[in-house]
Amino acid sequence: MSYKTLLVVLDDSKECAGRMALAANLASRMQAHLVGLFVITLPKVPAFIEGQLNPEIFAQQRRDGAAAVERVRARFESVGSKNGLSMEWRYAEGQVGERVNLHALYADLVIVGQSNDDTLGAYGTAAGVPEQVALGAGRATLVVPYAGHFETIGTRVVVAWDARREAARAVNEAMPLLKEADHVAVVSINPKSGDAEGKHGEVAGADLALLLARHGVTVQTHRIVAKSIAPADVLLNQVADEAADLLVMGAYGHSRLRETILGGVTRHILAHMTVPVLLAH
Repeated sequence: MSYKTLLVVLDDSKECAGRMALAANLASRMQAHLVGLFVITLPKVPAFIEGQLNPEIFAQQRRDGAAAVERVRARFESVGSKNGLSMEWRYAEGQVGERVNLHALYADLVIVGQSNDDTLGAYGTAAGVPEQVALGAGRATLVVPYAGHFETIGTRVVVAWDARREAARAVNEAMPLLKEADHVAVVSINPKSGDAEGKHGEVAGADLALLLARHGVTVQTHRIVAKSIAPADVLLNQVADEAADLLVMGAYGHSRLRETILGGVTRHILAHMTVPVLLAH
């Protein structure tokens, strides 16, 4: 099992260069085809207002957008050529999340950037793209932090395990990376021993460790009890303790409405992530 088609979502922000480099490195490792997608959302103005505005405003916006497209395309093709990749450029207009989810149907893994309020004005950027893709793409989503450098990932991996189907899917989607990792830590936070449904088994994480071991993955399991600390912060601490360069976890195990109202691990991680995070819903 390996990733054979990677889709990287591009934009004209300063942090996109790091995302390109990570995607190119991963495509080279997996001998995968790399697709770069740039989506522009053109402003929609009601007709009665548009008629009162100078047409040159809209013409200039289109010229600026076209210039951004060509800048990003040149950077992407340069990175691909330098790494000798099989690659493809795609451009679309519309809502970023919707367009990405459409193109994601034909990829094994989608690579997006963490939302960054400081660069939301750049062409190709939009708020909430990681959440929209993780929930709607039907594919594993690799979210790259806007701060830091992560050209290589998957050497040391933390897997967040809560015995839910989302976490199980994330593990399965991450298997190509887990099989190549030097170290994988399966972390269960506040597991319920002997729970009525029997999800965690006798020892939390042990059954998952056996599954991974059969795939040749070197695994350690950690059962962490920390009732006074938010699970998301426990995970981030464990990522630091393990010197991990990748976190694998299920996305939105509860309804998104509940996560929005009460907060949730997914939302907290996406806001405070320190390493790339592979999500599956």
